[in-house]
Amino acid sequence: MGHLHYGSPPASFAIPDRTLAHLEFVVLAKLRRKEAFALSIDGDGESRQQVWINPSSVLRFEFDGAPGDINRVWLEELIDSANGAAGMRISPEPQ
Repeated sequence: MGHLHYGSPPASFAIPDRTLAHLEFVVLAKLRRKEAFALSIDGDGESRQQVWINPSSVLRFEFDGAPGDINRVWLEELIDSANGAAGMRISPEPQ
């Protein structure tokens, strides 16, 4: 299980390494283009948190293990989500 650390002082979100690797790819691509967006992170049960990611955000991606190969289909779904008005939602990995 990896962690996304956001802000200063950081709020930490536990995210599986494989999912976090895909999020990292999308987030860094958006920030390279200086694009801000909302990221929704589901918690236990019905809880959900949303953070505003922008080029001045303090972020740290922490991995516990190797995430494996990048799933291009999933990556495209996450990118499309990040480009939408509601922001990026972490969807399950498609097969």
